[in-house]
Amino acid sequence: MTAPGDVHGTGARTPAIAFFDVDETLIGPKSMFSFLEFRFTSDGHAPSSYERAVADLRAMAARGAPRQDVNRAYYRLMAGETTDRLRGLGRAWFETVSARTGFWHPPVVERLRRHRDRGDLVVLLSGSFFACLEPIAEAVGANWALGTRPVERDGRITGEVLVPMIGATKGTAARAAAAVRGVPLADCTAYGDHSSDLSLLSAVGHPVVVGDDAALGEHADRHGWERIRDASAPAAAATVVAG
Repeated sequence: MTAPGDVHGTGARTPAIAFFDVDETLIGPKSMFSFLEFRFTSDGHAPSSYERAVADLRAMAARGAPRQDVNRAYYRLMAGETTDRLRGLGRAWFETVSARTGFWHPPVVERLRRHRDRGDLVVLLSGSFFACLEPIAEAVGANWALGTRPVERDGRITGEVLVPMIGATKGTAARAAAAVRGVPLADCTAYGDHSSDLSLLSAVGHPVVVGDDAALGEHADRHGWERIRDASAPAAAATVVAG
């Protein structure tokens, strides 16, 4: 009998890929909103400026706008910013918020550590962008962080994006990553918290649902997927430092 992932029948386990959604899966907050609030505060804007921006985005969602369109609207708020400044703000944001209680989801971080320790490639997939994802990826020792890519021109963000890393795009990215690494998707694991992660979770052999999203939870229960219901439960991974 061969070990899981032992494609050559040698008894040794072949490293697979573990895909992690970020917001409300690996971490508690929505990184894009948290970063936006930090940026507005850093720029000296009144709290009402942030509240109006968030209200506009939520109103789009309430009207039934696709998540991809809401994602694009968010990045239009970044128009004119330099990538260097956003990257610096992202690191300052992370230093501030990552120490707060509830920022990390310890049971999910512990799963990431286990994957990393046994040699799996760890890939973060998120609708968020480099300012938030780069420091998070460094903190947990992720190999890749694939997010929405804002369009840059002459060192500044135009406000437009390439394909948002939302919904079906996550599944496409997972399949592409597995193909590049030559890893069977059946050997891969994915973690997600929202029904929009269904494409990602369905792409792998070992899907894990985080939290209590009703639609995703129903799908998980119907198909016998593993669930982590309380991702905020205390665990040894409360302090996150890549080793």
